[in-house]
Amino acid sequence: MPKGVMWRQDDLFARTNVSGFRPYDESAGLSGIATTLASNGPGMTLLPACPLMHGTGGFTAMECLNEGGKVVLLEERRFDPVELFDTIERERVNGLVIVGDPFARPMLAALDAEPGRWDLSSLLGILSSGAMWSEEVKEGLLRHRPEMVLLDYFSSTEAIGMGTSMSSGSSASKTAEFVLGEDVKVLGPDLRPVEPGSETVGVLALAGRNPIGYYKDEAKSAATFLVVDGVRYSIPGDHAQVRADGSVHLLGRGASSINTAGEKVFPEEVEEVLKTHESIGDAAVVGVPDPRFGEMVVAVVEPAGDAAPTEEELIAWVKSRLAHFKAPRRVRIVRSIERSPSGKLDYRRHGEEAAAWLSSTQPPPHDRH
Repeated sequence: MPKGVMWRQDDLFARTNVSGFRPYDESAGLSGIATTLASNGPGMTLLPACPLMHGTGGFTAMECLNEGGKVVLLEERRFDPVELFDTIERERVNGLVIVGDPFARPMLAALDAEPGRWDLSSLLGILSSGAMWSEEVKEGLLRHRPEMVLLDYFSSTEAIGMGTSMSSGSSASKTAEFVLGEDVKVLGPDLRPVEPGSETVGVLALAGRNPIGYYKDEAKSAATFLVVDGVRYSIPGDHAQVRADGSVHLLGRGASSINTAGEKVFPEEVEEVLKTHESIGDAAVVGVPDPRFGEMVVAVVEPAGDAAPTEEELIAWVKSRLAHFKAPRRVRIVRSIERSPSGKLDYRRHGEEAAAWLSSTQPPPHDRH
């Protein structure tokens, strides 16, 4: 079922307007909106490649229409990068909306396979939110069209506009690195702001215009929307660290974190490292109950081609880039990760399937007692 996030229309309009393509002056009221529309002329042509039931596609489509723009939709029920680029060329699309690597990687593969096939001169920018968008994939897309701008937004249905990163030309922003919005803080366990440059892990908290709560879920509303020092924040549970320069490194949603031998592991962080391996197309990381560690970190990977790397190779790959306790102890190879149409992972299903797989397989030599 959907999360059932309840927004007042005025708050949602104002929140999406801030990051809009042609934002209105809020102080001018409704008459100012009408005047601005009349003077600006038609807005941009936007293509949300993700389903409109997802906030990334739905909110951006609303904002485009608010500005007098045109929304173009794909006809097929499954994402097809060839259909996408055909549509961009035919409809002269200016802005494309995707959900991170689950959309961007197939797009890059299609462009690499047939460089120059499509006229993308109308495409000014790509906006992404809802899933990690890796640095190397951004770099690849910019090689095909360096003139466009890549905007990576960190948002959720209950907290719009927490962070942004921008890439253009030959410079791609790093994976999961964001600049905080004006109303955003990273609060530590004591609900005080995290000191930049420290190793403290905090949660992102967004003030200002926010939802009024979750539909018929008072407990979840009370846990998410907190008042700190007289300010009401939306705190969906996204964990992050603040770099010395003020940028934010996103770790992941706390609800999906894995507790292994007393250490907390965020699946998204490990998944991104796995996906930097040239032989991996997609990855999911889950925690499986384990009598020795409490939870065992298990990776589920989808090969990029016919040849899959070995379990030992992938474990060593992660250990060379992250702390050793974050590396998976086992790796399961699957034909497809099978993300939802909005690019989301079903962690519960992968956890159950990984547990069943572990019970039917022998541990690798280095794990036997």
